[in-house]
Amino acid sequence: MVAGFHPPRGELIDIGGRRLRVVRAGERSDKPVVVFECGAFGCAADWSVVQTRLAERGVYSLAYDRAGLGYSDPGPAPRDGKAIAADLEALLAHLGETGPLIMVGHSMGGLLLRVFVGRNRDRVQGVVLVDAVTPEAIETPVAARAIHSYRRAMRIVGHLSPTGFMRPVSLVIGDLIGLEPEASAEKRRIYGSATHARWAAEEVQNWPDTSAQGREIGPYDPALPVAVVTAGATRLPPTLKAIQAAPARSSQHGYIADVAGAGHASLLGKRFADPIIDGIDHVLAAA
Repeated sequence: MVAGFHPPRGELIDIGGRRLRVVRAGERSDKPVVVFECGAFGCAADWSVVQTRLAERGVYSLAYDRAGLGYSDPGPAPRDGKAIAADLEALLAHLGETGPLIMVGHSMGGLLLRVFVGRNRDRVQGVVLVDAVTPEAIETPVAARAIHSYRRAMRIVGHLSPTGFMRPVSLVIGDLIGLEPEASAEKRRIYGSATHARWAAEEVQNWPDTSAQGREIGPYDPALPVAVVTAGATRLPPTLKAIQAAPARSSQHGYIADVAGAGHASLLGKRFADPIIDGIDHVLAAA
């Protein structure tokens, strides 16, 4: 657990000698459980607005901090898609969540969902990709260059994280989402943590391996409902926008929304979260 932080929202769940933080919201029902996967450098707080709005609609959900991120204990390296999927499987088992799932992933979480869903297709009833990366993106030269540049930058961040330089950085860019005050303060504390930066950087270093694992699994089953919600203010080449939308276009129950004015992070916040709710509603109805 990250040392020196205030007591976190949610619970610390032992998954076998180490703990993951999980935040649950809403009342249990006969609907599938909505499970959130954050992007690179993210945490459970990223989803607090979406979780609150879902709870108001009677939808039960959970978000969590991956190993080493936020309030969760570190896990064994490498932190690739297979390791992260195994942790989430263990977390769900220890929570007694054995029913159907709707999986929602933001940004790099799109890579992780491809691996998790491939391993758990029998219980996943829908997927929502929120301005997400797909495993196929790295095969595109322009995306490959951006990904490898990001990896080099994050390698430096990981090496320098013990110096504490992320603390002042967190005051400026710790919450670009636009969260409510409690979650915003939590997000900034986590973003400034040396432990969080180290393990988040480790995940990014494994981006190519996680992409390869997702491509090995292959595209989603066409029968699986898939919603794609993208940030309209994020300037991507048409080729990459098409790659983002491809999982929904290949689905028999696809849904695509490009949210005007929303940025990559602010899409999850108070101003722009409702289109994500609409995407979740779509896959819940189709499921």
